[in-house]
Amino acid sequence: MVVFVDEKNSNNVQIKKVWERTLSVLRAELGEATFRSWFRHIKFGELADKNLILYVPTKFMKDWIHTHYADRILSILKNNSASVDNIIFDLQKFNKPQKISNNTNDVNHTKDNSVGSSGVKIQETGDHNTMLGAPLDPDLSFENFVVGASNELAYAAAKRIAEADKVSFNPLFLYGGVGLGKTHLMHAIALEIKKNWPERKVLYLSAEKFMYQFIRALRFKDTMSFKQQFRSVDVLMVDDIQFIAGKDSTQEEFFHTFNTLIDHNHQVVISADRSPVDLDGIEERIRSRLGWGLVADIHPSDYELRLGILQSKAEAHLKENPDIVIKDNMLEFLAQKIDSNIRVLEGALNRIIAYSSLVGRPVTIDMAQEVLKDLIRASQRRVTIDDIQRKVADYYNLRLSDLLSARRSRTIARPRQVAMYLSKILTTRSLPEIGRKFGGRDHTTVIHAVKRIEGLKDSDAAIQEEVDLLTRSLES
Repeated sequence: MVVFVDEKNSNNVQIKKVWERTLSVLRAELGEATFRSWFRHIKFGELADKNLILYVPTKFMKDWIHTHYADRILSILKNNSASVDNIIFDLQKFNKPQKISNNTNDVNHTKDNSVGSSGVKIQETGDHNTMLGAPLDPDLSFENFVVGASNELAYAAAKRIAEADKVSFNPLFLYGGVGLGKTHLMHAIALEIKKNWPERKVLYLSAEKFMYQFIRALRFKDTMSFKQQFRSVDVLMVDDIQFIAGKDSTQEEFFHTFNTLIDHNHQVVISADRSPVDLDGIEERIRSRLGWGLVADIHPSDYELRLGILQSKAEAHLKENPDIVIKDNMLEFLAQKIDSNIRVLEGALNRIIAYSSLVGRPVTIDMAQEVLKDLIRASQRRVTIDDIQRKVADYYNLRLSDLLSARRSRTIARPRQVAMYLSKILTTRSLPEIGRKFGGRDHTTVIHAVKRIEGLKDSDAAIQEEVDLLTRSLES
């Protein structure tokens, strides 16, 4: 039976509304970043014999959504009274008629690749030679990246890779805390290279997806194809490399892929939440090679950078919602009150705009304090390195200047190590930034301090008690 998409069909109109509600639920559950990565490009197809057909742009996306989200999608649909038994993810174009057939001799037959316990089907049609990596978000461009003192080195390095035919550093290793812009820069690099050199093969994906693809290759005994695909790209970009910590087989494959690309002068860009030397669970030979090129630390944003990002986002929102006015004092208030990371900051602005649009209230500081009270409260009670230094100095009857000095006497060195240890476990600041806050020390000094205190806590009950007491005091 040939089934054509017909928007006028009452069943399809109804199920499309349910699908749109499903997307709203997924956006709320998964967060904006995950939603944009996996669900933004899905297109509604039709409902045919209780089979909901959805169109996706790549085979990898189809497989990933099926593995991680298909059961949840079906559950939400059924909770909204949708008469759907199966979901069919199709690679063919949105407006192309589909043929659903159980006849294995039919030339238009679509391969039923997987049927899960929930009954969710994956159908595989179209080109098998699809992109291995994750989809790129066109909004995450260099033009939309706000540069400040905390990210200028990473930005300059990313621009150089994207615009120059060859660069003097390989790989580029970007690291920093959550929501500071690592993924934005990686998307921007890939988008710019594709614009400047369309013929180049650029592959962007997370370390988790790299592992997933490798496991699939092992499962289907197709590792040779996997090697050829990953080692033939011109630019390989792997996000959140810390994910493969402890995954020995994946690390082995990544090591050889990395070496092959570097040996052939193909660019590699890696990101992580820590510097290469701090990647616990990653083999030493990999950590050593990750530090071969340029290592760029993205620090937490300062007030000026946060304000600049908010101004940029507010201008973009104004074009879409000209009726919602966001004054400068509101942006200054947000930049001052919310300093955890850029994602939380942008989410706060989005929440205020959505509230104003839905409730019809003007955007004011009083309204923002009401709507964002959870974020503001969390920000106000967060421990800072300055708090830790003052508390530790008071506890050990030292001057603050002693902790920051070059003096190495035991009466000062041990409290300084305790303060560095607490800064590592109680804040999201990077090791280099902690070192800078302690008189401009190197991050290796912080690593030594952390390991020293961890060891003493296991062998010295007095140190254990002191650290626990300081921790409780700082968190209260």
